[in-house]
Amino acid sequence: MFTEKDDILINEHFEDLLTACKSICKTQADKDMIVEAFNFANAAHRGIRRKSGDPYILHPIAVAKIVVNEIGLGVKSVVSALLHDVVEDTDYTVEDIRLRFGDKIASMVDGLTKMKKAGELAKDNSEQAENFKKMLLTLSDDVRVIIIKLADRLHNMRTLASMPQHKQVKIVSETIYLFAPLAHRLGLYKIKTELEDLSLKYSFPAEYNQITAKLSETESSRSMFIDKFNAPIIERLNQNGIEYEITGRVKSVYSIWKKMQRKQVTIDEIYDLFAVRIVFKPAAVIPEKAQCWHIYSLITDIYKPKPDRIRDWVSIPKANGYEALHCTVMGPDGVWVEVQIRSERMDEIAEKGFAAHWKYKEKMIESKEGELDKWIKEVRDALNSSTENALEFLDEFKLNLYSSEVIVFTPKGDTRTLPKGAIVLDFAYEIHTNLGNKAIGAKVNHKIESLFTEITSGDQIEIITSNTAKPKVEWLNHVITAKAKQAIKSFLKKERENNLKHGMEIFENALKERGVMPEARVFRKLLPAYKCANKDEFYSQLGAGIINLDNLDKILHENTANKLVKYWNLQFFNPLKLFGGNNKNNASTTTTSNNQSYKIAECCNPIPGDEVVGFKDEHGVVTVHKKSCEIAIKQASQRGDTIVPTKWGSEKIMSYLSIVEIRGIDRIGILLDLSQTLTAQLNVNIRKLYIESHDGIFEGYISLYVKNRQDLHTIISKVGNIKGVESVKRVESDPDNANNSNFSSVS
Repeated sequence: MFTEKDDILINEHFEDLLTACKSICKTQADKDMIVEAFNFANAAHRGIRRKSGDPYILHPIAVAKIVVNEIGLGVKSVVSALLHDVVEDTDYTVEDIRLRFGDKIASMVDGLTKMKKAGELAKDNSEQAENFKKMLLTLSDDVRVIIIKLADRLHNMRTLASMPQHKQVKIVSETIYLFAPLAHRLGLYKIKTELEDLSLKYSFPAEYNQITAKLSETESSRSMFIDKFNAPIIERLNQNGIEYEITGRVKSVYSIWKKMQRKQVTIDEIYDLFAVRIVFKPAAVIPEKAQCWHIYSLITDIYKPKPDRIRDWVSIPKANGYEALHCTVMGPDGVWVEVQIRSERMDEIAEKGFAAHWKYKEKMIESKEGELDKWIKEVRDALNSSTENALEFLDEFKLNLYSSEVIVFTPKGDTRTLPKGAIVLDFAYEIHTNLGNKAIGAKVNHKIESLFTEITSGDQIEIITSNTAKPKVEWLNHVITAKAKQAIKSFLKKERENNLKHGMEIFENALKERGVMPEARVFRKLLPAYKCANKDEFYSQLGAGIINLDNLDKILHENTANKLVKYWNLQFFNPLKLFGGNNKNNASTTTTSNNQSYKIAECCNPIPGDEVVGFKDEHGVVTVHKKSCEIAIKQASQRGDTIVPTKWGSEKIMSYLSIVEIRGIDRIGILLDLSQTLTAQLNVNIRKLYIESHDGIFEGYISLYVKNRQDLHTIISKVGNIKGVESVKRVESDPDNANNSNFSSVS
């Protein structure tokens, strides 16, 4: 039951919203529509509370405040934000919304409403992926739906503390895997940054608190340095009559953490913790671009620039609409400092993204299609033409959300923006699907090159075609853009409609030759090995030639159970009743690894002491990953209903495989010292030791069995103290199983 105190609280929050909406309400009718939407939503959610205990209506009000205050959208967006959960959580329908608020509001609310489970979804899909795909379908009509959804996610993240732990894992994984990159792609920098920081706060609270505490400790010294750095710039800007605002901005906690992980350093070893930003008021008669370069000239008269660190996004803006001129200069005390130069218009687009992009676009008399418009068109085309399931679409959509960019030219001098790492074939598909399908080569800067040549900024590319050419399966291993992958897959699927049947025949014949039956235990080995979600996906990819059975014998003979010796067990918690049976009052139950089938994920090789999460497959087997594992984050973002909250339990007799990369100065006896330290001093069971010497240095890796994370840290410390050893760090997987590719280090 709601109390008088609840009603007072609700009205206070709504009055704050009305105050914020004064700037967007042009008429009394605008205000009346917002009031009507509030009254309607308030009545619909009456008596419902959030997990925190607050009246539920406070959530839609908070989302509406974010929409107007932090993003800058208009009246229809505020109304849609107030109504966004009505259809999903109450008995009202989209038709009820249409009759009361019109077609546009009804369409936006429908896009914000999750699908209801009418029976089971297709077995090769997930409800999360289907919901996200449905939301993206509205992108072709109204991008505001996506922006409101981001505001909804932001408020959910701000109030995540009240959610149970397994829900936090699901929500955080979705956020870091999809919503933060989507905010980045739409230019919503502040929202993207806060989503990332909050994701880190709930995923790795100790690391988050350590970084925030360190930033707080160093705030005064950092401010003194910024003041010292800014003083001569301020004097020069004032002398030139420029109206401006200059600030020093600290890197986000998440970006600092990512850099610490990537470079394997502590926060004390990161020196570019902040950037200086200059936002100027443009003079009416001088182009903004010219004024950016004028300010750059004034700054570099004071501080020497680093030539390879100039970023000109005023001449060619980023794909998400971002415009600015960045330079890195040598400041006082030999410290490199990044300076960002923007006009007021550029700054608003940088902070508010797509909303500001459209605001300024409407003011332009002539407006040619920008990169954001092109991207929306690409998403619309992919949604309309894609025959893939939602999970496949989601993977490809994700490809081009986060990436650095290269700018290339067509033979006629038109520009195209592609992600860094794109190849000639990606460019061909960017121009037109048929051009990509018929491509056989290219002239890059007038020189004949392969379709798989990586392109760089400034290249001029002419595609060479042949009427007899057609896409090949191996192209999928080279292209990186979602558009190219989707076009190639679409062509291959049309060419082979019987992929599934053909793949089944190939597989059954292969098993017959080996005298093996297609039993469940066989698929428990094969599906993870080939990264397939289910049997149909495996058969389809096999029939299309996307995967092959070259490693079948090796996979069949691998032991999928935890092969290792014994020391710890795992505890699997069951808030979602994944293990069956009665669970009174929805209380959590616990199952240990003694009576639950599980396996340790080979992609990240978690060991006792690592924070872990489990995922239950269709055969009832729980796969245990590190919480920081990218594959685990992806799985949680797409199949949250399979999450099994997991932690290390009491000691048994178990040890776990771990792999460390080692590098140093070569000398006689280094191998003997290594083996003696590991076996004689530390009593470590070594599975594999590989060392290669060249040019006076040695490098390699050691596969060994450890009891827990502390055990591994002791080993790393002891090995690191051996004379000649320069670096020792843990890596995720056996390099031999990764075709000797570069090691991927993890914490």
